[in-house]
Amino acid sequence: MKNKKMVLWIALIAMAIIPVYAQQYNPESDFKIDWDKNVKAGVIITEYIGTRREVIIPPKIQNNSVTGIFGSAFSDNKNITRVTIPNSVTNIGAYAFSNCTNLTSVTIPNSVTSIEYRAFYYCTSLTSVTIPNGVTTIIDGTFTGCSSLTRVTIPDSVTNIGGVSDDDSGAFEDCTSLKSVAIPNSVTSIGNNAFAKSGLVSITIPNSVTSIGNYAFEDCESLTSVIIGNSVTSIGRRTFYYCTSLISVTIPNSFKSIGDEAFRNCEKLTSVTFQGTITSNNFNEYGFDGDLRAKYLASDGGLGTYKRFAGGGTWKKQ
Repeated sequence: MKNKKMVLWIALIAMAIIPVYAQQYNPESDFKIDWDKNVKAGVIITEYIGTRREVIIPPKIQNNSVTGIFGSAFSDNKNITRVTIPNSVTNIGAYAFSNCTNLTSVTIPNSVTSIEYRAFYYCTSLTSVTIPNGVTTIIDGTFTGCSSLTRVTIPDSVTNIGGVSDDDSGAFEDCTSLKSVAIPNSVTSIGNNAFAKSGLVSITIPNSVTSIGNYAFEDCESLTSVIIGNSVTSIGRRTFYYCTSLISVTIPNSFKSIGDEAFRNCEKLTSVTFQGTITSNNFNEYGFDGDLRAKYLASDGGLGTYKRFAGGGTWKKQ
């Protein structure tokens, strides 16, 4: 009798568990897919038509692997709060989740190798994201306007942060809650507007980086500390423009050029150290506030540290 009761309990538990596992993924009917693609290579989700707030994308639909999320598949959906992407997916298309303003969490598997233009554009509730190991470029506009984003994990596979398109949106532009980010040594370039108007307080640019694009850190008004790696050869126009909390900066000896207004309107910038030689042709006249360029290019200028009183226009070599 006891054995029969035990068997009955096991059966009841199994019946309770099986539906949980059977329903862990959203039903296939929640998704539209593109049948024009070669189904042997997998299918692509073109639209989410479900109503669930938490979306768990199935790895297969109609027995075909889900390999991609087409551009705009979830865009402008104000209902979803969480998305889990299966490890069958390799591509997240342009605008895939753009303007999903209530999306707080997304799980991106390591199978994903490309995240396209503005994929998470203005997901204003997204708080953290881990870029998978297969991604090499964080393209322009990917996380623009993610104003609640506080944590970003960038893997060693990434070589470029932005700078791939001519778009005005930086990869992490307007991420106002992002206070710090660790840039791995694999990154060689930081593109235009990459972190403009973000909440960065400090940034270390690794020695692997050779160029920093126009407006890359423009209007980062909380940025107090910048360490520029010794392989950077140029910074573009307005790279650190209006970084009003920046106090000091060291220009490494790898530098060849300083762009127009690169450090203009940095009100608290009172100390600049030059470790290398920059020619007059490559030192923009309006790179800094005040007469720093003239003092540096003077016969008694050159390498060394220059200081000024806050807000003043006169620099003195120490």
